[in-house]
Amino acid sequence: MWCHTITGANMAKEPSAATLRVSEEVRDLLRLAADKEHRSMANMVEVLILRHCEANGISVDRKRPTGTARA
Repeated sequence: MWCHTITGANMAKEPSAATLRVSEEVRDLLRLAADKEHRSMANMVEVLILRHCEANGISVDRKRPTGTARA
C-alpha cells in the first residue's frame, strides 16, 4: 500500500489536507495521468473528483454546517 498526504486548493477558501491509501498500481496510474496533463498528483485527484461529481450530479450543500451528518 502507498500512503500520501495531499494538499491543494479546493472549492473552500483554505486548502485542506487528505491522506489516501492506495495500491502502488493506483499511485502509478495517478502519476501517469497527472504527468500527461502536466498537473501535480494532488491537483489530478482534485480534478478527477470534480469531474466525477459534475458527471454524476453531486454537489456540496454549502448551508449544512461542517461535521453534521446528512439525514
